Amino acid sequence: MAEERTRVDFNAPRSLVERADSVAEILDTSRTRLLIDALEDEFEALANDEEFRRRLADAYYDDRVDYDTIEAVLGREEAMRMKLLRESIDRTPAVPQLEDDLPSDETFYDGEVAEWTDSNSSESPDDESHT
Repeated sequence: MAEERTRVDFNAPRSLVERADSVAEILDTSRTRLLIDALEDEFEALANDEEFRRRLADAYYDDRVDYDTIEAVLGREEAMRMKLLRESIDRTPAVPQLEDDLPSDETFYDGEVAEWTDSNSSESPDDESHT
């Protein structure tokens, strides 16, 4: 099924229109087809440009563009990644809850404190011989 078309009317510098007409004639295509192809090429280049992708992501996270726009520009897979990341960012982290009170310092630190010794070394550093 063919995609619905929308008529676009815009003003451009005469020299640019003349160049477009010359190129369209050389390529044996219409000015409209030439402009559509140029727009598609530009959008593809932008979709691969890191700075543009960062700006697009910022706009999405700031609610200036919607999911459908992201999907149209970057594709479904990348749009889903951004959507999942946005949902994880938007979540309020859980507040840890303790079932019981914490032990007092006296209870926690009561008793003997074991002293650490290196169990891998049977010799002291002074006893080592150098070869």
